[in-house]
Amino acid sequence: MYLALLIFHIIVSLLLIGVVLLQSGKGASLSNIFGGGGMETVFGAETSVILNRITSILAIIFIINSILLATLPGKLTTRSILQQEIQKEQPILPPASPGHSQN
Repeated sequence: MYLALLIFHIIVSLLLIGVVLLQSGKGASLSNIFGGGGMETVFGAETSVILNRITSILAIIFIINSILLATLPGKLTTRSILQQEIQKEQPILPPASPGHSQN
């Protein structure tokens, strides 16, 4: 389950990066002078509204998935790493035989 969420998180991250890069910046009017305004004519005039909605949805999914990835590993493990290391360091003593005294 954790691996599936991690792969989903990577896909959402790449999609979010792509959608943000597709959006026009504040200086979009200057880019139209040099031929950068072709995107609006190909995809229609409402491109910025659609890209803003897609960006918002992907950002919400990204945040929720990040929270899930941060909290899920704690529920998957039963012991902490420190407890495992302490148990490794403790010497294993052989059981005392009943015939020998410990004087």
